[in-house]
Amino acid sequence: MFSETITLKADALNLTEEEFFNFCSQNKELKFEMDSNKQIYIMSPTGFETGMRNAEIIAQLRNWNNCTKSGYVSDSSTGFNLPNGAMRSPDAAWISKEKLEALTLEERKRFPHICPDFIIELLSESDSLKTTKEKMQEWLNNGCRLAWLIDFESKTSYIYKPKREVIQQNFEQILSGEEVLQGFELNLNELL
Repeated sequence: MFSETITLKADALNLTEEEFFNFCSQNKELKFEMDSNKQIYIMSPTGFETGMRNAEIIAQLRNWNNCTKSGYVSDSSTGFNLPNGAMRSPDAAWISKEKLEALTLEERKRFPHICPDFIIELLSESDSLKTTKEKMQEWLNNGCRLAWLIDFESKTSYIYKPKREVIQQNFEQILSGEEVLQGFELNLNELL
């Protein structure tokens, strides 16, 4: 069994956004997130199965995006400063061209102050389903238009959209990017 995520109380450190960015940069071998209460989480690495699946999902998302040229794709190493003060890193993200190009180059070199239009979180061995579901709601509350939580162990996907009930479906059903990622589909059975 994998260990739990380690939590540091950052409010005691009183880190500014710049100091937190520098802290993350100075500890590149670790991956961090920070919630809106300034709690810092040291994220454990994923197992090979999760990493392999995440790479395939990002490749498919990137291939779709290369055809549409409608936005930009990022991986799990990218941090986003959300309106609620949290800094989160989804496993995969897509940002519309208009939204990202409104940022300066300097802003893009750091954790940008934008919420992706679309994110994917893969439930890994060290993740709690309850905590990850709360994080999915946080993405929506901060402006995400479509979010998928994928649990390979139970072969279940959770589809999150603003002001809608969460849709739960099995892997027999293909995930659709709907109006956010028009034409993008993901068949999770192909990744088992």
